[in-house]
Amino acid sequence: MAPRNLSHVTEFILVGVSDRPELQVPLFFVFLVIYMLTAAGNLGIITLTTVDSRLQTPMYFFLRHLAVINFGNSTVIAPKMLVNFLVSKKTTLYYECATQLGGFLIFIVAEIFMLAVMAYDRYVAICNPLLYMVVVSRRVCLLLVSLTYLYGFCTAIVVSSCVFSVSYCSSNKINHFYCDNVPLLALSCSDTHLPETVVFVSAATNLFFSMSIVLVSYFNIVLSILRIRSSEGRKKAFSTCASHMMAVTVFYGTLLFMYLQPQTNHSLDTDKMASVFYTLVIPMLNPMIYSLRNKDVKDALKRFMTNPCNSFKSM
Repeated sequence: MAPRNLSHVTEFILVGVSDRPELQVPLFFVFLVIYMLTAAGNLGIITLTTVDSRLQTPMYFFLRHLAVINFGNSTVIAPKMLVNFLVSKKTTLYYECATQLGGFLIFIVAEIFMLAVMAYDRYVAICNPLLYMVVVSRRVCLLLVSLTYLYGFCTAIVVSSCVFSVSYCSSNKINHFYCDNVPLLALSCSDTHLPETVVFVSAATNLFFSMSIVLVSYFNIVLSILRIRSSEGRKKAFSTCASHMMAVTVFYGTLLFMYLQPQTNHSLDTDKMASVFYTLVIPMLNPMIYSLRNKDVKDALKRFMTNPCNSFKSM
């Protein structure tokens, strides 16, 4: 007998967002527009926060890396998804699937903790403004961002290795538009207890610690804002973190909806719709949230559009 731990599948078939033929072309154009807006918005944020001398603060340093993560996450998912809308054979090779899962995990875990880092940054800025540049120094910024990427990479290595350590035999049809943990493990023909446990513990731990940092930071921020006597001061303090609060609410709200729904209502189709939101829609929305509500970013964009050469000279 052949050993049970060998994978016989050499490629997977991705069902996609919908398997209805008449929807493939319309969905292609919808998601093409979403991806183009995502790329334009996030590359715009990266460019502005790099070249504009007035955006060289810790807050915009973290915002730049959030844009890098959002662009990376959508780029791992969208190109393959768009191709599959236009072809009849929606296949992905075994190692291509493993690579996509690893890339997705790097960026989604990095995003979870980058939002926590940004919440901490706003906490220091509002609650300890006199010590802000000391506590959130250039070295601390680099350390926090490096640890975020490193932890995302380590998580991706561990989780994707566990998911692809099981056997995949005859069934190779993934009910998703990209290679994700849960639909992949559902296809396995061997015991999936260990990888499922690793996936669950990893997701639960990451959400718990990142949300704890966000909630504690914003609890203290709200207390500090309420202590400000003037309404103008409270408004100014709130405006510095309003964009981040909106982004955090949308992102964590989607994840909580996905993980906390009752088991009786849970399905891979529901997961698929939630995944569309946090892999493609949120990366598109974040640049809009941070730019439309941020006077500094809007002013930087005006300066860049008026005289781009001068922006590069000021670096």
